Amino acid sequence: MSTIDHIQSLHHSPVPSGEGLHIGIAVAEWNNNITEPLLEGALEMLRKQEVKKITVFRVPGAFELVNASARLLANPGIDAVIAIGCVVRGDTPHFDYICQGVTFGISQLNMTLAHGFRTTPAPVIFGVLTTETMEQAEERAGGRLGNKGAEAAETALKMCRPICTVQK
Repeated sequence: MSTIDHIQSLHHSPVPSGEGLHIGIAVAEWNNNITEPLLEGALEMLRKQEVKKITVFRVPGAFELVNASARLLANPGIDAVIAIGCVVRGDTPHFDYICQGVTFGISQLNMTLAHGFRTTPAPVIFGVLTTETMEQAEERAGGRLGNKGAEAAETALKMCRPICTVQK
């Protein structure tokens, strides 16, 4: 199912209010022609949902997003972190190493045991594009396939205020 179809489906729950939340965003400067529109999409969604406290932490590249996310989590006032980056496949295996490292690192941060310095775990949202081409990244950064930064912000709000349903 495409992203657009998913968003418009009947099973798409409403985006909860972000009133009173403090959201951290770690954003990579590498491929900033993509990450800046993703950041703007996230900020727009958060502000639309009444989030007043937003902390943006800029880092050089996608690999550093894990450390920045951990630093944001160290602040007990942060309710969720959104990691925004873009890795485009090149001619070397660098793409694979970076994607694997960032994915594993963010997964580790999402595990309760990784939050030993917090009284409650906060979600870390994976807003990192991993694409074959720059064109694919552009399509996901406000292009034909929407803005994955806005979707990551929506996910953060839903994880802060989960909606539990029982289907019959």
